[in-house]
Amino acid sequence: MAMITLNIMPIAYISKGLRVDEIVKSRHKPDFLPEKIPLLETVAANLPGMIFQILQRQDGSVFIPYISSGCKYLYELEPEAVQADFQVLCKLIHPQDIQAFTESIAVCRNTLTPWHWEGRIVTPSGKLKWIQGTSQPELQEDGDFLWHGLIMNITDRKQAQEKLQESEARYKAILDAIPDLMFRISRDGEYLDLKSEGANITLSREEIVGKNLQELLPSDVAAISQVAIAKTLDSGILQTCEYQLPTSLGIRDYEARLVVSGTDEVLAIVRDITDRKQGEVALQNLAQKFAKAFSCSPDSITISTLQEGRFIEVNDSFVNLSGYGRDEVIGKTSFELNLWVHDRDRLNLVQELQSTGVARNLEIEFRQKSGEIITTLLSAEVIDLNGIPAILAVHHDITERKQVEAQLRFCAQRDRLLAETLVRIRSSLNLEQILQTTVTEVRQFLQADRVFIGLNNANLGIKTIAESVDPKYPSVSGWSINDEAYLQELRNLLKDNLVRVVEDITQIEASAKVKAHYRKFQTKATLAVPIMLNNELFGALIANQCSGARHWQPIEIDLLQQMSEQVAIAIQQSQICQKLAELNTNLEYQVQERTAQLEQKMQEVEKLHRVKDVVLHTVAHDLRTSVMGNLMVLKNLLNQGVESNTSTTLSDRGAGEQGSRGAGEQGSRREITASLSPLPPIPSAPLPLSHAQSSIPISRSIIERMIQGNDRQLTMINSLLEINSCEKQGLEIKIEPVQFSTLLEGTFSQLEPMLTQNQATLKNLVPADLPLVMADGTRLQKVLVNLIAHSLHNNPPGLNFTLSATVEGGMIRTQIQDDGVGMSKVECDRLFDLHVRDPQDCCSTSIGLKMYLCRKVIKAHGGEIGVMSNRKRGLTFWFTLPLATSSATNRP
Repeated sequence: MAMITLNIMPIAYISKGLRVDEIVKSRHKPDFLPEKIPLLETVAANLPGMIFQILQRQDGSVFIPYISSGCKYLYELEPEAVQADFQVLCKLIHPQDIQAFTESIAVCRNTLTPWHWEGRIVTPSGKLKWIQGTSQPELQEDGDFLWHGLIMNITDRKQAQEKLQESEARYKAILDAIPDLMFRISRDGEYLDLKSEGANITLSREEIVGKNLQELLPSDVAAISQVAIAKTLDSGILQTCEYQLPTSLGIRDYEARLVVSGTDEVLAIVRDITDRKQGEVALQNLAQKFAKAFSCSPDSITISTLQEGRFIEVNDSFVNLSGYGRDEVIGKTSFELNLWVHDRDRLNLVQELQSTGVARNLEIEFRQKSGEIITTLLSAEVIDLNGIPAILAVHHDITERKQVEAQLRFCAQRDRLLAETLVRIRSSLNLEQILQTTVTEVRQFLQADRVFIGLNNANLGIKTIAESVDPKYPSVSGWSINDEAYLQELRNLLKDNLVRVVEDITQIEASAKVKAHYRKFQTKATLAVPIMLNNELFGALIANQCSGARHWQPIEIDLLQQMSEQVAIAIQQSQICQKLAELNTNLEYQVQERTAQLEQKMQEVEKLHRVKDVVLHTVAHDLRTSVMGNLMVLKNLLNQGVESNTSTTLSDRGAGEQGSRGAGEQGSRREITASLSPLPPIPSAPLPLSHAQSSIPISRSIIERMIQGNDRQLTMINSLLEINSCEKQGLEIKIEPVQFSTLLEGTFSQLEPMLTQNQATLKNLVPADLPLVMADGTRLQKVLVNLIAHSLHNNPPGLNFTLSATVEGGMIRTQIQDDGVGMSKVECDRLFDLHVRDPQDCCSTSIGLKMYLCRKVIKAHGGEIGVMSNRKRGLTFWFTLPLATSSATNRP
């Protein structure tokens, strides 16, 4: 019975005319007329649901005599499918409704009362439907239960009910959320209803409903309310009135809003506005205080529109700070008055105010009426003036503070520059570097157009040895002159260790040659400090201003004087070091030359030893293994003796190949098995002559294995030869622009037999629109084949590869990932190195040589190669190749 409760869909009755269930039941009676069948089908097809009949026998089996075509529309299932397995209907019931459905069926069966149930189903297409089922179970004479039922689709009705409930809940929530009092009042002032939840009211509902305004309110308030009710009903427009009422908390202010809610009745929403009224009074008092603070503030305060920056009001401090009169400012924009030194500051201020509504301590430069630049700290907020957004800004003048800070920074930079120069002089012996760094940092510190050091040499004249200059102006680097008269004039300008300060060259007296010199190098102002060595003029540290005249500050002059002293120390130190260097030059040169020769010889010896070890161990290990394998096979064949006409012999191997595939196949397989088993040591005694001359049977598989071994030896020898050639002559590659996807197509054709043999798959994720790469196609294909061969060699069949490529920083990065076994970090780090392989190493010597060649090829292309290991995802080989440049792709 539990089975029937989970799988029955009961049916309803059709009360119009002949009942459908009666027709269904009559269909199984002997006197049922066939002409009634079309009637049944017509009625069932036009019903907005599904009619069915289910019979449960005493033995527990279930039979579905009839189910209408409405099954397809309702359940998206064919009637035949339901008749074949009626459990498919139960599987569609929503999980949350299965228990209620089961309980309703149980009650119906136990009481034989009509069954009614509403629930949800999920159709095969994923649609959620609400259904309603009704049925009348009947107990048959033979003890069977017969269920007649109708299932109707009530999804639309349920959705409408849900929407109605949601709407009612939403409006109720809105109404409950309003904390105001609400009254329904008639035209004559009678209270019809009220909502007082959440409101502060002293009277109960019974004390208010049915009473008149005149009975509950003071006469003046009642009169005001009566007039407002009449205006609302007559005009149909919202009316508002304010009044005061005495309460236990004192006099309270109220606001009533009235709207028409029916014939001769209004809805009055009453709100306590006492706090608002008190706030308005406080706001008026605050406005008076603000007006006093606005006018008396020592800081500049302005009110301007947010959009245009048009001034609405300014205080006296702004007038004093800007230099403009109040009448000159009001009604003008800040751009019209040219106040902003940087127009972007206004834009940044507006953006910050629009995003956050407030700006604090922005350092802004403004231009006064006189043109002088001042610096202020600007704080501003957005305020509302009659619906117009405006900016309330306060400017605190910090011009003097900024000047003091700049002076302090200047002194700190000067001290830092002097200290760093002294450190360089003590720690470095490179005079040229010291002098060049000095002029560069001095020019940056002074913000001058040119700073250079001139050398006064008795034999060579005057020569510039270090310079830092703005690219816009000519350089004096390398400039020299041998005119003795001119040289003497220049020396006289710096005689007696005096600083030469020229703020404007047009205002000084100088010779024609000196003025020509100034014009040639566009010098407008100059500051020169002599460099003295042993009380003699050695040179000068000179700063030029080429953009115009310049007033040299005392701190700038002091800096150049101190720097000239440091330069003199550096030059003197360099001269001493130069003498010492000359004494040690020959000895150092000899030591360096001998050291270089020894290092070269050691590298050559080390390289020869490395190659020797690789060749020795490679040949000794692999050839010994191959020879021992061949001896084991041959020894096994000799021990078996002669088997006539069963397999191929060594003497007639070529002629008897076909015979070896016949009856001797099984014997050959046994021979192979024996040859692969461990053998005792090979005896050194010679074999009997009879055995040496007799025929030796050998199978085809053994020959193939011997061929494979020789192939491996040949591949290894070729790899060794190629490595030796690379070490001596370098790797020769023919680089040209190559389409990477086209290159891969040729590689796949080479890999296909290898992949098929090892039951491996290769998934290509390389985009077809990759840019061209510079590569040797043939060698690059070998690299790809060798990398995949490494994974196939070290993993069982069935390996899966994924090939991908991306463009990163002017290179194409290619990755080959497999899902095989991983390697340790040590093995990954040395996989591409040329080293002696351990016999237990996962990578054979032959494969190891190919890995070394792969790195050689990729390095020759200008790329990198490596491998990453993951215990869950296997190995990931990667290498990079440079992209083809435009010049390379256009090359003929």
